Amino acid sequence: MKLSDALRRAQSLGMDLVEVAPTANPPVCKIVDFGKFRYDIAKQEKEKKATGTKLKEIKFRVNIDGHDYMTKIRHGESFLDKGNKIRVQLQFRGREMAHQEIGMQLMYKVRDDLNGMSQVEMEPKLAGRNITMTLSPLPAARRKRRFSVAADDAEAEAAEADNGAAAADDES
Repeated sequence: MKLSDALRRAQSLGMDLVEVAPTANPPVCKIVDFGKFRYDIAKQEKEKKATGTKLKEIKFRVNIDGHDYMTKIRHGESFLDKGNKIRVQLQFRGREMAHQEIGMQLMYKVRDDLNGMSQVEMEPKLAGRNITMTLSPLPAARRKRRFSVAADDAEAEAAEADNGAAAADDES
């Protein structure tokens, strides 16, 4: 379409003719409302800036229950999946400081459980009454989730079904 025809058509629609790809041969133009076009471009640039990495923190205690541990690991995986870094912090209270080796074992277990999604940025380090470790996400192509919410939901439903079947057998 000729430039003059495109301009005439844009004016008849009450819109503007905007050059989208000036380097293309021939240049590509669109008939759009210029104010809305600029707003959309600004919005896209703002979204690109907002996707920076954040540092999320997961706190553990030495005597954490297995189910609570798995919940925190799943949260860690989801943070890493979104591209965020994780600071894993283990707090000692009172006499727990006498058994720091248990805390270190827990930190190594966390590191091993999340190694499919992350790499260690800062090794576990004791500082006062806390052990801190920082994990950064692997590139998206190399991430492998080991603990997913869907798998745990399926296990819970299977357990409920087994309990329901056992209860029905008891009634018979």
